[in-house]
Amino acid sequence: MSTKNIKNRIEVNGIGISVITKPKDADFISLTDIAKYKNSIAPADVVKNWLRRKDTIEFLGLWEQLNNPNFNMVDFDQFKNSAGSNAFTLSPKQWIESTNAIGLRSSSGRYGGGTLAHYDIAMEFASWVSPEFKLYIIKEFQRLKQSEAYNNAIEWNVRRELAKANYILQTDTIKDCLILPELTKGQINHIYASEADLLNVALFGQTASEFRKQNPDKKGNQRDYASIDQNIVMANLQSQNALMIEQGLPQSERLQTLRKLAIKQLRSLEFNHTTDKIKKLSQSQEKPSLKEVKNENQ
Repeated sequence: MSTKNIKNRIEVNGIGISVITKPKDADFISLTDIAKYKNSIAPADVVKNWLRRKDTIEFLGLWEQLNNPNFNMVDFDQFKNSAGSNAFTLSPKQWIESTNAIGLRSSSGRYGGGTLAHYDIAMEFASWVSPEFKLYIIKEFQRLKQSEAYNNAIEWNVRRELAKANYILQTDTIKDCLILPELTKGQINHIYASEADLLNVALFGQTASEFRKQNPDKKGNQRDYASIDQNIVMANLQSQNALMIEQGLPQSERLQTLRKLAIKQLRSLEFNHTTDKIKKLSQSQEKPSLKEVKNENQ
């Protein structure tokens, strides 16, 4: 499955706030964008002013101690002792590099640069900027997560229906063309398992047993963890394999053809972003405006 960052954007009081999520990781929210509520011209200065505060350094230090085993306590203590004084200044980059912090992320550049923070830290910063603004951020963030959950449900349903339809096609062809009356139950089961692994190798490059050996903590097999792209390709491979079985082609020849087809189709789906369009169907409903949100809370 993809490990690329997923970039989203929520709109709060006319301000676009970036939300970055990496699969199996926490959400990071742009402090630079939140700071625009206070100073749209120089939001970076707002972030630096927040970092100058002693209570900010204490909060960041405590968060890192709870979540980061590699946090540099020596440099943290130096920052904590100096924080709050008129001469004390600190940039996000200095904080990250000196303390090995993981709760903040900083990047430079005219477009896309700025400071990101773990959700916990971002909400602390938002409270300092404006408690009211923070509440609206939480509301829009919750809406975003609900939308993501709905998208995941759509993906799961697509995968399930594809699997059901093509499983019937695959097994019926095997039964008609490969299962002989004189075969024992064990031999029949071996044929079905062999054909299933033929597809596993063609798409994933390994059999189900090889996957389980490499992933002892995971339940099921690689198909249970396949992306929607992989499931679409698997559906096509099942259809193609059924056709080649009917043509009497040997398994070794079918494997070569199916492997080439899998690689070609995966590249095509990735290049054309086809499955992204499927996921976006769930986002076609118009989002309520902030005014409507306010009315709901009154």
